[in-house]
Amino acid sequence: MKRIGVVAHPGKPRAGETLRRLAARAGELGLHLTADAGTAGLLDGALQTGSFEDADLIVALGGDGTMLRVAREQAGLGKPILGVNLGKLGFLTAVDEHELDRALDCVVRDNLRISVRAMLEVAAHSGDRALGRWRALNDAVIGSGTSSRVATLDLCLDGGAVTSYVCDGLIVSTPLGSTGHSLSAGGPILVPETEAFVVSLICPHTLSSRPLVVPDSSRLTVVPRDGRAFLLAVDGQEEQPLSAGDVVTLGRSDTVVRLAYLPDRDYFAMLRRKLHWSGSSV
Repeated sequence: MKRIGVVAHPGKPRAGETLRRLAARAGELGLHLTADAGTAGLLDGALQTGSFEDADLIVALGGDGTMLRVAREQAGLGKPILGVNLGKLGFLTAVDEHELDRALDCVVRDNLRISVRAMLEVAAHSGDRALGRWRALNDAVIGSGTSSRVATLDLCLDGGAVTSYVCDGLIVSTPLGSTGHSLSAGGPILVPETEAFVVSLICPHTLSSRPLVVPDSSRLTVVPRDGRAFLLAVDGQEEQPLSAGDVVTLGRSDTVVRLAYLPDRDYFAMLRRKLHWSGSSV
C-alpha cells in the first residue's frame, strides 16, 4: 500500500495536528497522500486533493460519525478504510491517535487485517413515488419524529406479517451497528462475522416486545400507521420525513465495506475497554 486517501473531521480540535503528524510520517515512509478539499484546508492546501479511486487505503481521522460518513461515501470504491479515533468512544475506528505511527508502519509492511462488513440497503416509497435510497453501515431508525406520542409500526419479514409494534421507534442494525443505538435500546451485541440483522425497539409499549435477530438475507418492510409525521434516519446522519402508509424496505446491500485493523486487534478486548465490563482487567 503506497497511496492513501485521507479524510479528517475539521471540527475535531486535534484534527489539524494529527493530520500534520500523518503527513510527516507518511513522507518519511514514502507514502503518497491525497485528501478531500476540507481535509487539505487544515494544512493550508499543502496536501494534494482529488478522488480516492487510485488509493490503496483510505484513512479517516475523527470519530464514529466520520467513519460512518466515509464508509457511505466511499463504499462503492471498495477501498479498505482505516479509522483513527479523535473522538470520545470510537467503536468503529481501528486505532487511537497514539497508535497512528504504528498503523502507518503496518501499512508499509502490508500488515493490516482487512474485515469485510455488511451494509444495509434502505429504500422509502410513498405509493408509487420513490422517496430515496440509502446505504447504512450502522443502522436505520424509523421513529415518531418530533411527536411525544408512541408510534404504531407494522413489520413484515420476506412478505409475511410479523406484528404491529407500539413504541417510540424501531431500529434495524447491522452487526457492526449492534453496539450503537440498538445496544442502548436493549438490543444484543452481534459479533462482526454474524450474518444477521437486529430489529430493536425504542421504548416499546408492552414488556413482551423483544429484539428480533433475522438472517441478513431477509427483506424487511416497515410501515408507519398513525396519521402523523414520522422520520427515517440512516446512520444518524441522513434523514427522510415519512407519513402514515409510506413503506420502508431494508435488506443486505450488494455493496460491502472493507475495514482495516491492526493485525493483533482483539474485538472482545475492545468491548471490555469501551463498555467497561465488570471484572475486566483490561
